Formats: sequence, structure tokens, C-alpha cells
Amino acid sequence: MGGQRMGLTEWALLLALSLVWGGSFFLVEIGLDGLGPYTVVAARVALGALGLLLFLKLRGLSLPDGLSDWWALFVMGLLNNAIPFSLIAWGQVRIDSGLASIFNATTPLFTLVVAHLCTQDERLTPLKSFGVLLGLVGVAVLIGPDLGEGAGGSLWGQLAVLGAACSYAFASVWGRRLRRLSPAVAATGMLICSSAVMLPLALLLEPLPIALPAPSVLAALLGLGLFSTSLAYLLYFEILARAGAVNLMLVTFLIPPSAMALGVLFLNEPLEPNALLGLAFIFAGLAAVQAQGRAGAAKPSHGLQEKGQ
Repeated sequence: MGGQRMGLTEWALLLALSLVWGGSFFLVEIGLDGLGPYTVVAARVALGALGLLLFLKLRGLSLPDGLSDWWALFVMGLLNNAIPFSLIAWGQVRIDSGLASIFNATTPLFTLVVAHLCTQDERLTPLKSFGVLLGLVGVAVLIGPDLGEGAGGSLWGQLAVLGAACSYAFASVWGRRLRRLSPAVAATGMLICSSAVMLPLALLLEPLPIALPAPSVLAALLGLGLFSTSLAYLLYFEILARAGAVNLMLVTFLIPPSAMALGVLFLNEPLEPNALLGLAFIFAGLAAVQAQGRAGAAKPSHGLQEKGQ
């Protein structure tokens, strides 16, 4: 699957996916101007679920009715939406959107480690291990300047986004349980479950705003739900079907530049030298993993398809 060729259409879809996912960090930052992080996440997953429910209705697809399927979807909703979205939004209260996107780019590296520990058919090779090591060096470069501040400063925000990347990694492995469901149905069910968690949690932890949020905040929430969530999942699975899992991982390289550009241009976020250096190490690690993936592209892929559901 990873050996499929990328044509102009596939590259256009990949670029579109990188923009809607990279833009999510920018939109979260705007949403946090008027709302708390858990409210932003609750709105994102609820609007995302509504968007995909409309898609299912238009396609004539129905949600699963088995209890075991819904249990798997509930756990997936926690690991792939509720927990990581909340950690990223909470972290972005403390760090810039561009920096958050860089930490999020470590997700494939953590996925390799989790898959190695939790599965029998996704083992770490020397080249993959080297890629993970390079990525960890990049993380150390990013966090290093804040270690001297102890628990203050932006350290906790950085660790929160790293925690989100780890949660995504566990979601990739758990997603194997959803193979019998179509991707669109699985993504919709997952978002319904994460909405059922986040809506009451947001009401419990954060008071409702007295006045209607600013139009920019409302627009950011709509963008997060309908574009960075609903549309993003549809693009993800379309690219997966057309170009394969290994080519799809190229989006990891494209998300941080788009997120950083939006942050610099519209949010006046600084471009720190250590952020660029850390990003370079993380990209080097991802490149090593990508090279390994292409070397083994002729082998059958196990579980990679579920990542991102």
C-alpha cells in the first residue's frame, strides 16, 4: 500500500489535509480568546459529529448497533479525540500554536514505540529506532530552555501536547478493533462518543459565557468542527485509499509549517531558533521512519489504516 504513486490529485488532497489540520492549532488559539479549552474541544467534537452524521445520511450509511462496537468506539473517542484535543487546547493556553504543532508532529514516532510494545507485527527496526532517537533529541531541544524554570513557564503546556501525541499513538493501536466498520462510520461513532464525554465535562469544569462569544470565536469553532474535524477525516481516508499509509504519513511534515506560518502571520507568534532546531531533528527522525516504511512497502500493512480515525 505504501508503494502507491502520488499524482497531482493526491498531492492536492495531502496539501488540503495539512492545511485543515495545521489550521486547527490556529483556530484553537482564536477559540481560546473567548472560551475555556474544554468548551472549545466540546464544540469541536460535537460540530464534527454533526458534520459526519450529515455525510452518513447523504451516503445512506448507518451507525453500528452492536454494544461491542460502541465500546470500541467509546475508547477510541477518548484516545483519539477527548484526551488529546483537551491536552492540546490546555497546552495552547500556555504555549504558541506553532510550537504545539511541532510537538504534535512526534505522534508517528510515539506510535512506533507503542506498536512495538503492544503488537506482534509492528516491531522497531534499527532504522526506526534511530528515527525515534532523533525525534527525542528534537523534543529535548524544544523543552531544554524551559527546564530551568521548573514547573513554571511553558513546560507544562509542552508536556501536555506531548501527552496528546502519546494518546494518539495508543489510539492507532486500539483502532485495529474498528476494522470491521467503514472509516466514515467509525469516525462518526468515535466523535459521537467523544461528544458525550466532552459536553458534560465542559459544563462541569467551565462556566457558560454570559454573553455570546465574539464572531471570530464562533467562526473558529465552526472551522474546527466542520473543516479541521469532519472534512479532515474525509480527506484522510480518501488519501489513504488513493495513496496508501506510508504516503499519507507525509502530512506529518506539512502540518507544522502551515501551523507556524499562520501563527507568525496572524497571531504575531515569534519564530524561536530552538523551535526550528527541534523541528529539524523531529523531521530527520520522521524521514528515517518514512525511508523504512518505503523499504517495507511491499509487505502487508497491519493497523496503519486506523490511525487518525
